[in-house]
Amino acid sequence: MPKALLLENIHPLATQYLRDRGFDVITSNGAMDEDELIEALDDVDLLGVRSKTNVTRRVLEARPNLTAVGCFSIGTNQVDLDYAAQHGIAVFNAPYSNTRSVVELVISDIIALERRVPAHTKAIRDGVWSKTAKQSHEVRGKTLGIIGYGNIGTQVSVLAEAMGMSVIYYDIEEKLAMGNARRAFDVEDLLRESDVVTVHVDGRKSNTNFIDDEKLSLMKPGALFINLSRGFVVDCDALYNHLKSGHLGGAAIDVYPTEPKKVGDPFHTKLAEIDNVVLTPHIGGSTLEAQESIGRFVSHKLFEYWMHGETSLSVNMPTITIKQNKGVARITHLHVNLPGVLAQLNNILSAENINISAQYLATEDDLGYVVTDVATHPSPKAIEEIKNIKGTIRVRILD
Repeated sequence: MPKALLLENIHPLATQYLRDRGFDVITSNGAMDEDELIEALDDVDLLGVRSKTNVTRRVLEARPNLTAVGCFSIGTNQVDLDYAAQHGIAVFNAPYSNTRSVVELVISDIIALERRVPAHTKAIRDGVWSKTAKQSHEVRGKTLGIIGYGNIGTQVSVLAEAMGMSVIYYDIEEKLAMGNARRAFDVEDLLRESDVVTVHVDGRKSNTNFIDDEKLSLMKPGALFINLSRGFVVDCDALYNHLKSGHLGGAAIDVYPTEPKKVGDPFHTKLAEIDNVVLTPHIGGSTLEAQESIGRFVSHKLFEYWMHGETSLSVNMPTITIKQNKGVARITHLHVNLPGVLAQLNNILSAENINISAQYLATEDDLGYVVTDVATHPSPKAIEEIKNIKGTIRVRILD
């Protein structure tokens, strides 16, 4: 019986989905460090994580028989993608499943900050009645600057416009504007012009402290800042200073440079000292609807790769969408992208008089992936010869 390990309180639907398909599923509510994970991965075929468990090179080296990793999240920076690919371990994520949940939280943060809801809430809790319109604004007519115009950024753009905001966006790639949004060609112009800035960039290392003291200094006096992307994208000390000085009018932060591994662990940030700040514990995508959708989507991708060798939407493998097996067995062959690999594979099958029922090939950068349905099960000798083809990374025989 194949085995799956699902960590960090992944939605029960994922557990049930894999169990219904014959997997022995082990679950854990918390994240694991390297040593814990290496020990837990003994005899495990599929691993599921969220954002706190780091699947490092050391982990993958220690457990080379792992077949696939599912990131039950948008981000995949918690996994060493290159090393996983070089050793035939496919990685999948959920790039769209919790988009709407994040977007709705961004919009609610904008409204809460413009109306100074956090500051008013604190005053009431302190026993102070502060019924005033001072520093409280409608969102209508304000300019929203969106840094990162991907799946989340574009949906934020649409909803913000529907509320009467003007939208400008910045992205390192060419992106089609939604509605009346207009593109800023450098991030500095966006920061100078925006009443509210929201960040939606990916987890690449070059984005570390992308929003630093210099960039925050460019923002309008009284402007609002929102980060629901990655904790390390923002210099939190610089943000604190700009809020404390009164230069910025408020902030909403959902992600932090260092976060606890488990629910209930203590956590402190000096941003909590500031009145008009919304602080949430990395819950941007944590709605019941989103977690159910992610659980269904990623577990399905893991199963399809395990059962059929399908790599559709894998983040580190050449992509192949495969129909039902047209032979009696399926050979999946991941290899270094070298000339002649496919010919060698087919010659080995031909020497055993094995007919090819269907064949699929995809290459991407340094990797090639070929899936071959055969009319006759290859012999152990043929399988060994296939494994010895120069450049072979991993061979799987799927019946």
